[in-house]
Amino acid sequence: MEISNGVNIIGIIPARMASTRFPGKPLAKILGIPMVGQVYFRSKMAKALKEVYIATCDQVIGDYANSIGAKWVMTKASHERASDRTAEAMLKIEAETGEKIDIVNMIQGDEPMVRPEMIDLSLKPFFEDPSVQVVNLMAPIKSIEEHNDLNCIKVVVNKENFALYFSREPIPSRKKGAKEIPMLKQVCIIPFRRDFLLKFNELEPTLLEKVESIDMNRILEHGYKVKMVLENFETHSVDTPEDLRLVEKLMENDSLIKSYQTLK
Repeated sequence: MEISNGVNIIGIIPARMASTRFPGKPLAKILGIPMVGQVYFRSKMAKALKEVYIATCDQVIGDYANSIGAKWVMTKASHERASDRTAEAMLKIEAETGEKIDIVNMIQGDEPMVRPEMIDLSLKPFFEDPSVQVVNLMAPIKSIEEHNDLNCIKVVVNKENFALYFSREPIPSRKKGAKEIPMLKQVCIIPFRRDFLLKFNELEPTLLEKVESIDMNRILEHGYKVKMVLENFETHSVDTPEDLRLVEKLMENDSLIKSYQTLK
């Protein structure tokens, strides 16, 4: 998909060193390349994005961004949510460029297996339905172990692929003996319409958002919709050092890495 009708779409990768479960995660190396670099190089290949920025509160990440020629924005250290960091960066980018952004794609820095096709795919609903305000990618869960993993965010959807609920628990339940149930996980490629991102950050945090530790539940609890888009690429986010080792193994024969390995 190409940028059309003057729509200004950018990607922002929020990243910070103080991860609770994996401190220093953005600069942890996967096949010799820091994870945030893997996400940046792969996101830059998306045809729909006019530009990609890294948003961080850590100078060391900014220094790395400079070393690979990536644009980056220094943000407050007080942000607890990636969406807040993304919104601050978006407003700073607008002030710097003098151009209003229409859609911002928040590409989480712990999704090193992201592919440009996934980013382009996540943006399609905005052009198909003007009422769509936010989109998440989702992918099939391929093992019971992953379905039980509390670091994996599960989602159930309605017949039109709008989210019904997000949880770290294994939903839908397998306890009643169903042999085949749709097991789906959130993939953190999350584009917002500009104004809805700002509105989302102003909404009061909600009980289920806090209980599940999943931002998207706030949108649902306030009565808004989250459009889910199915993708079938091999993806695995990195929440722990064990995830990092798994992802490194999965990416050994990755078809994209050769195009940017020398830029690490």
